[in-house]
Amino acid sequence: MRGKPFRPALPPLLALVGAVLLAAPDSANGQESVGEWVNINGDETSARYSPLDQIDGSNFWRLQVAWEWEGQNDAGIDLGGMVNARSLPIYVDGRLITTSGPKRTVVAMDPATGETLWTFQEPETFRWEYSMRDNHGKGVSYAEVDGRGVVFISTPAFFLHALDAATGEPLEGWGEGIPLDGFPETGSVDLVADLLEGWGPWADYDGEYDPYMGVPLELGYITSSSPPLVVNDVVIVNNSAEQGYNQTRQEGIPGDILAYDARTGQLLWKFHVIPRPGEYGHETWENDAWYWSGNIGSWAPMSADPELGLVYIPTKGGVLDFYGGFRPGDNLFGNSVLALDVRTGQRVWHYQLVRHDIWNYDTPVAPVLVDVTVEGEEIPAIVQASKQSFLYAFNRQTGEPIWPIEDQAVPQSNVPGEQLAETQPHPTWPLPYDFQGRTEDDLIDYTPELRQMALAQAQEGGHLFPLFNPPTHVGNGEGDGPARICPGSTGGVNITGPPAADPSTGIIYITSHAGCTSVMLGPGEDSPFEDADFQPTGTTVVDWARDLAASGQGSDVPEHLDGLPIWKGYQGRITAIDMNTGEHLWVIPNGDASAIEQEMIRTHPLLEGVDGALTNRGRGGHSAMLTTSTLLMATGQTSEGTPRLFAIDKATGERIGQVATPSLGRYGIMTYMHEGKQYVVLPRQGGYTALALPDEVVF
Repeated sequence: MRGKPFRPALPPLLALVGAVLLAAPDSANGQESVGEWVNINGDETSARYSPLDQIDGSNFWRLQVAWEWEGQNDAGIDLGGMVNARSLPIYVDGRLITTSGPKRTVVAMDPATGETLWTFQEPETFRWEYSMRDNHGKGVSYAEVDGRGVVFISTPAFFLHALDAATGEPLEGWGEGIPLDGFPETGSVDLVADLLEGWGPWADYDGEYDPYMGVPLELGYITSSSPPLVVNDVVIVNNSAEQGYNQTRQEGIPGDILAYDARTGQLLWKFHVIPRPGEYGHETWENDAWYWSGNIGSWAPMSADPELGLVYIPTKGGVLDFYGGFRPGDNLFGNSVLALDVRTGQRVWHYQLVRHDIWNYDTPVAPVLVDVTVEGEEIPAIVQASKQSFLYAFNRQTGEPIWPIEDQAVPQSNVPGEQLAETQPHPTWPLPYDFQGRTEDDLIDYTPELRQMALAQAQEGGHLFPLFNPPTHVGNGEGDGPARICPGSTGGVNITGPPAADPSTGIIYITSHAGCTSVMLGPGEDSPFEDADFQPTGTTVVDWARDLAASGQGSDVPEHLDGLPIWKGYQGRITAIDMNTGEHLWVIPNGDASAIEQEMIRTHPLLEGVDGALTNRGRGGHSAMLTTSTLLMATGQTSEGTPRLFAIDKATGERIGQVATPSLGRYGIMTYMHEGKQYVVLPRQGGYTALALPDEVVF
């Protein structure tokens, strides 16, 4: 145990010295060299782009497995359980470096063989054990400090570690010692201690700080799922909170953004994501909820523009995901894109995408930075994909929308105590890339008769509703079932399928699906998550929380006509959007629908004599994608169910190659050049698969 945490400010002279002595990767697109992949999203632009061209449409079919890495067998230590498929390696200093397993073990691998070179694993603590994001680590970040490569990792227990990239050893003289058994004497920072400092509920808390426990659960919980970002000598740390769809209590800790000197580990600044009295946006938190509420933070990866000195942070909504009657107001800076000054943490601009979120419309992927020319004007753009299937585009220097964003009226809630915003921002351009709600325009219209049949089916089942359809509650007196939210918690776009872009053309590629969520609220005190064994955070039970049983009671009227879907379009898709014009260039299915489904549609009696019916509706879910100078790569399945990696013509959407893969690639793809050979790495459940051309065709 120790007293309440205190962190001294970094002396200005020391900060200046650190700035002079530290050198981060620097090039036109943020990568140190053409063959490196220095960030989980490729570089600070989050474009998931590489200029490599050894693999192209002419030889793609010759790709073969170069090596596979099985986390449970190859790491050489206990990873603490099943290895997930959400982490993506970086390639720097001739090594692949990633995280793996619930303990978020840092692993360095040989790029040519996948052999494990070194590992680093944080000791166990209660705050690690409690984390609901322990197996969601997405990777590490990297910078050069005094000419030495340094890896930075934020962990499920919310510690920050700085490791020598060559050896995995914690940096000497960096940060502070953690007063717990097994922790290194140096090379670490207790992020929880810095987060709590100056926070009112902690100042009023009657107890001592315990670094083993972290945040007292009565106050909330904090963890991380995405790596920090190193920009212009500064390590910016984001965070993740309690899972909002399981919460039943209104207290939480704000996920303030923390920044550290990359050379010393000293705290530089902290940005309050829930504004305090006197700060911009404070008035958007009524009922004093700014003081005791939380969960607003940034669990998705961040982006940055080193030349402008700005870091771009996508944020999520507050406690709870589907009810916010106890936190009236728009709730800044929830569900926003924040542009902060890297050196000071000052807000330069922001845009709130969703006001007073009760749809679980957190901002799920890193914003993409790409330069475009719109009506003859060169614009440094930032493009944010969303669960709600809007693509928001801004000037990344000023925050001005590139195309108008209009406030439109949205439905209001019938849940007692809930106060929704009367309007929500609606981008006018580009057009949405997937279904928003369910409207008559979305119904199949192969013939007038079929459209009328589909309309009758949708009306009978209550399957027509708008975007921003609010949750309802049990006993609402109207006899309604759960509210349907489309897109739902999985999007639209979600973390399982981040966008990719080509900076040379300004075209962005979006993978999406028409996922829906059914929500019915019930009394919070009746929730199964109020079970004592669940250890809920907070103390005050909310009036309304998601009723899992009632939410599962959907309409008895199906959304198909004897198996024929009443909705047109793809189940899952990839859309190419030219950000110079905002035009959709092409749309293709995510992989291929099963042969059985395609045959059913092809031979359906209702389609007899009908030309142009869509038989290949693709697969639900998201594709993992990567752009190179030669093509777009995307994962998916063919009609017989075989996992594939597809080569797609960036200009037309045509498949120009494909190879079978041992399992379905997930989350992302990365590529690198090592000793003259280009590799492509696919994350998958349990490890990684690396593909490359045979030696005889590499030149």
